[in-house]
Amino acid sequence: MSRTVPLLIPVSPGDPRSITRQITDGIRRQIASGELPVGAQLPSVRGLALQLTINPKTVAKAYTELTAEGWLDARQGLGLFVATPRQRLSETERERRLGLAVETFTAEVVGLDFPLEVVLDQVSTALTPYLNKRSA
Repeated sequence: MSRTVPLLIPVSPGDPRSITRQITDGIRRQIASGELPVGAQLPSVRGLALQLTINPKTVAKAYTELTAEGWLDARQGLGLFVATPRQRLSETERERRLGLAVETFTAEVVGLDFPLEVVLDQVSTALTPYLNKRSA
């Protein structure tokens, strides 16, 4: 029988992202980094809502989104588990989302007036653990 893995997801009302988005981003990041291995059981909706002191409907919405995207598997009567990796999005959708992410990132960073090398170094440092984990 699986044991529920605690989720350490920072949620901040001051973050411009919705609470739902903060949860989905946090879980995706933990899965991508290997902190949440395939088959790991996530806390119940109510359990995570209590832990984060938020509305259970917010957690349910995040879990539903992650399940629909293929990050999580819902097992009737057992709970939610980290799904086996697979290609979740079409190539066109992946390219569209990458473009949007780069556009958003660029809009945020351009006004900070850092040299390109510093920006690229920061991005490389942030992405390397996730990309290396995927190819391992």
